[in-house]
Amino acid sequence: MIETPLKRLTAFADARVSGAVDDELLLPYDTRKKSRFKAEARSGALWAVMLPRGQTLRHGTLLKSETGELVRVVAADETLSQVTGKDPWALARGAYHLGNRHMPLQLGEGWLRYQHDHVLDDMVRGLGLEVEIIEAGFDPEDGAYAAPAGHGHHH
Repeated sequence: MIETPLKRLTAFADARVSGAVDDELLLPYDTRKKSRFKAEARSGALWAVMLPRGQTLRHGTLLKSETGELVRVVAADETLSQVTGKDPWALARGAYHLGNRHMPLQLGEGWLRYQHDHVLDDMVRGLGLEVEIIEAGFDPEDGAYAAPAGHGHHH
């Protein structure tokens, strides 16, 4: 059996870098929270990601290998609960209660998303909101105390 060599991603690339991206890593949120992991890219290349601790990889983040290759992080589809409601105050209340439970939340115009949890679904329904189970990439807010991201992510 021939083993594919493991390439190393060790730095964030500036989002303004011009030129073609060499590969993409399709990663779920729980992997993107880690600073050290191995992953297979779309090309089939195996990457060892070894970054400074404390930053979550966001959808669209560019990473740079030791040999100068650029790799884009893509948020993989996963099972999410998407919360909507006709009343913006009820939606704000839902965000407050989910945040009070330290749930990572992705915010959009007229909706909230979190990793699917039937108990939380019941809670937000009790607040008068609607819940739909979807498959989508999850890219939640970093949080008020997150270190400033040096990799150019924009909402």
